[in-house]
Amino acid sequence: MPKPLVYFLCTGNSCRSQMADGLLNALGGHLYEVRSAGLEAHGLNPRAVKVMAEAGVDISSNNSDVIDPEILNRATYVITLCGHADEHCPVISNPNVIKWHWGFDDPAKATGTEDEILVQFREVRNAIKARVERFVQEGVELKKKFN
Repeated sequence: MPKPLVYFLCTGNSCRSQMADGLLNALGGHLYEVRSAGLEAHGLNPRAVKVMAEAGVDISSNNSDVIDPEILNRATYVITLCGHADEHCPVISNPNVIKWHWGFDDPAKATGTEDEILVQFREVRNAIKARVERFVQEGVELKKKFN
């Protein structure tokens, strides 16, 4: 039986969706197929790569992709991570897709010194990690219930 597909969406697929993708692959890749994309492809943010590496998750080979309608409509879960993506997500024609919005601040808009900016990236990474951990735990509990 194929694993449920989780499709993380953000505006540029450079930070938040990439972090969520990496974290869910690391924490729940045994339960889920994981993809991420954006309304646009802004390229993988090097600061996101750095803070994820600090957490032991390598996303350096991830690509910044635009939303693929086939993947969007094949997904079990479509999870938007920013308000812009939530508001502008393409129409999902599959009525069985579960769409959620997990809103997080955009660390790419952080200002200040490099250290201050990295603090913002770490805070967003940690918030996404906490939400992904809860999602994985709920998935494990559901799997136990129905097996």
